[in-house]
Amino acid sequence: MEAMDTTAVARAARLIAAADGLVITAGAGLGVDSGLPDFRGREGFWRAYPALAAARIDFEEAACPATFRRDARLGWGFYGHRLALYRRTRPHAGFQILQRLAAARPEGAFVFTSNVDGQFAQAGFASARICEVHGSIHHLQCLEPCSPRLWPADEVRPEVDEAACRLVSDLPLCPYCGRLARPNILMFADDGWVAARTRGQQERLAAWLRRVSDPVVVELGAGSHVPTVRWFGESLGVPLIRINPTEPEVARASGVAIRAGALAALAAIEAASA
Repeated sequence: MEAMDTTAVARAARLIAAADGLVITAGAGLGVDSGLPDFRGREGFWRAYPALAAARIDFEEAACPATFRRDARLGWGFYGHRLALYRRTRPHAGFQILQRLAAARPEGAFVFTSNVDGQFAQAGFASARICEVHGSIHHLQCLEPCSPRLWPADEVRPEVDEAACRLVSDLPLCPYCGRLARPNILMFADDGWVAARTRGQQERLAAWLRRVSDPVVVELGAGSHVPTVRWFGESLGVPLIRINPTEPEVARASGVAIRAGALAALAAIEAASA
């Protein structure tokens, strides 16, 4: 990768220093420095899940409620593997850098992420300051759903045949109706996602944004394939720092583009802020 643009890093540090709050927006690329797989493109997904590659099942099909209905053990093989992976993954040092940068701002920070892995909470960010716009793998709901109730996934200990990407332990069931449970994640072609938890998070984020007068967006690892995070950060109309190793471009003149991974860029910004 090309050398990091020190001018862009210095400008990002100045924008953060002038802000009264950080809007931390994050996509899947943030987790790469923690060792999580990069699903960019079909080939990236299939490298992580060779059994699905052999069956020619792409991410959109695996991450779909129809897969749970058609083949529950395949659906839970994919999500059970991810649940176990996220539980044993430790957030990289960039999360602590973000916390230190936020602690120096009068209004702190609020996280808006499409990631379902729970890494921000695990890193110590307050749950009241996190918006998981696509839900969380650490919460479950009924597949139907029979009701809007959610429950923690704490009791689910998935055993997965990774060669076949199939769950071999007991299928998680809804405690209210006894039918199949699924993660409380917004999937592709999903008409049954229970969004109440995320709506509450969005309301808290909106209230925080009304209180902050000079925020800056720090966007990390958010791609254009699923552009939810990019759209949100751009919609705020405030300075945006986009950190991305392959798609860092920012159209707005007030934006800063840093072509780098999250951890390297955050370390450089913190050093420039000293």
